[in-house]
Amino acid sequence: MEMKQEKYTFEEFREIIARLRGEGGCPWDREQTHESLIPCMTNEAAEVVEAIEKRDLENLCEELGDVLLQVLMHSQIAEETGEFTLEDVIDTVSRKMIRRHPHVFGDVVADTPEECLRLWEQVKAEEKAQKNKKRQGFTKISDSEV
Repeated sequence: MEMKQEKYTFEEFREIIARLRGEGGCPWDREQTHESLIPCMTNEAAEVVEAIEKRDLENLCEELGDVLLQVLMHSQIAEETGEFTLEDVIDTVSRKMIRRHPHVFGDVVADTPEECLRLWEQVKAEEKAQKNKKRQGFTKISDSEV
């Protein structure tokens, strides 16, 4: 693959990551796991924060790209192992944004940033309670099957 003159698309970036991890790809990229990439994700997120604090927009653009690389690497690994896909990641976060913004996507009223934050925290707490309820039910079923 030769370097393009025009801008790369998201789909092309996805293909680059898949090639790096695929047959004939990069040995380092191919051996990575979710766990081995933890230091990379931590480092890249810290570099984003640093660029924001320094108001270095050029570096912020680059560092956000590095965080996006981490998201795609983890998604590619998960897809290879049958855990989830990038489409699942996008679907999950899209649904979360719609649920947590009922004042935008529903009929709830929130006129100030503080009201929006309170609403976000309320919806988040409800989501957590539902997850815990599901986990408890799963545990009970699993325990009874053992």
